[in-house]
Amino acid sequence: MAETFVLITGACHEGWTWRLVAQHLRAAGHRVLAPTLPGLADGDDPERYSLAEVGDFIVDLVERHDLADVTMVGHSWGGYPMTGAAHRLAPRLRKLVYWGAFVPAQDTPLMGEVPPHYAEMFTQLAAASGNNSIVFPYEVFCGAFMQDADESTQRLIHSLLVPQPMRYFTETVTPVDPAALGVPASYVVGTDDFALPPGEHGWTPRFPQRLGPDTPVIEHPGSHEAQFTRPAELAAALLKA
Repeated sequence: MAETFVLITGACHEGWTWRLVAQHLRAAGHRVLAPTLPGLADGDDPERYSLAEVGDFIVDLVERHDLADVTMVGHSWGGYPMTGAAHRLAPRLRKLVYWGAFVPAQDTPLMGEVPPHYAEMFTQLAAASGNNSIVFPYEVFCGAFMQDADESTQRLIHSLLVPQPMRYFTETVTPVDPAALGVPASYVVGTDDFALPPGEHGWTPRFPQRLGPDTPVIEHPGSHEAQFTRPAELAAALLKA
């Protein structure tokens, strides 16, 4: 049965970064939308939009296309705007899928969920940027986010990252309770995803638990950037979720 997927990017990524995964989903007969979010298009002003406006954009996208029975997938930081939009889109949603993603807690921005050394790094990068934005340093991106790719691929993808508005890391959204919302949720994570180090600040089990005690966790081979390195396996995991 054909489904509709709306794929929400992580930090510093434009919609095209989903292309390989989208191709696999479309080949399986599904409709896929992978938008570039406000503030993340090449040349956008990183200080123009708020996190709430990103959520507004997602709501408008779904309503403008009159989408129904939507499986919405949020990657990494994308869990924040996806959660912010979910409250208003509940009647149109089939499922929420968090892929290696933050599941927001009450009054807690992304900066409150990452290890202290990441928070310090983001603060320093934003201060030095001149426009309150960050781009992950090459060594961090390749060592923790995309360590399963060869060097030429790492350098290419890193060169295509766009500045991430820092305010998207410091603003909050209202958490979602899938049971109360009436929309099931699942969590997908790569077996080699070390963008958040295992332990206290790891992706699992803390984020799936916020979605409910019986939230399914689906693993797939690959890193935090598996949309480039293991797109077929990631697409299969999203379909399973």
